[in-house]
Amino acid sequence: MAEIEKVKCLIIGSGPAGYTAAIYASRANMHPVLYQGEQPGGQLTTTNEVENFPGYPNGITGTAMMMELQQQAERFGTEIRNGWVTKVDFSQTPHKVWINEEKEIHAQTVIIATGASAKYLGLPSEQHYLKTGGGVSACAVCDGFFYRKQKVAIVGAGDSACEEALYLANICEKVTILVRRDEFRASRIMKERVLKAENIEVLYNTETEEVLGDGQVVTALKVRNNKTNEVSEIPVTGFFVAIGHTPNTAVFKDFISLDETGYIKNVPGTSLTNVKGVFVAGDAADSRYRQAITAAGSGCMAALDAERYLMTLED
Repeated sequence: MAEIEKVKCLIIGSGPAGYTAAIYASRANMHPVLYQGEQPGGQLTTTNEVENFPGYPNGITGTAMMMELQQQAERFGTEIRNGWVTKVDFSQTPHKVWINEEKEIHAQTVIIATGASAKYLGLPSEQHYLKTGGGVSACAVCDGFFYRKQKVAIVGAGDSACEEALYLANICEKVTILVRRDEFRASRIMKERVLKAENIEVLYNTETEEVLGDGQVVTALKVRNNKTNEVSEIPVTGFFVAIGHTPNTAVFKDFISLDETGYIKNVPGTSLTNVKGVFVAGDAADSRYRQAITAAGSGCMAALDAERYLMTLED
């Protein structure tokens, strides 16, 4: 039988939420152990340039920022490991967590910072320009600034797509929304706002066939009308995908309360979940903001809540 490791604080996930929680937990002498998960550094490592995080006046790449956060967490004593959680048992304390289906950890407190993954169309060309950082994004608020006064397109039909289109319309020359069906799924008020915007064009029954470019940056989209089968090209420099996110929470579903879309339910204004000693930070519980700065703030909250919980055990 493999030896069981006992820890005070286990942090699952390594984005801004996980690393910030680690910094605070380390400084509180909670001796946190952090597992980085399947994507070390989280979604931010797919962002070429971060210009809206306080403290970086000249901007920084997402990967470099995550490396600095990791170094800061390690400086205070966080033990950072490769691996991901494959099973949990939160039915009793200490909480049991299995790593890579092998290692068993018993933790007095657990901070879930597993984030959420953006959904993409799955086109090879889309993934290519996502990796190059040359014009594909799943976050208009994060990356829209780089396309100011340019022509961009956004795919999606819900409230999130409409919100992002309106945000882009304030800074871009023109925004084209590609809607696969013949109507929006968005609420009426959001739909009306989009249709009233002078520099937003809506193309219904339209599907993206290919993201075109020079190998490094996007120059156009090839689209097809799914009713007429007419194929055309739309000149754009930015392509935003707003078809939703999938929270990385499935492994916790038997013990942690999730909403209908899989986001972890927390006590409003805190990081507390329905299980004592288990806390949540970042996009695993946030379907609204999904920003690095809000994730980091919630990581701080989770560590502070975990510290207070540990104090009650010592009383």
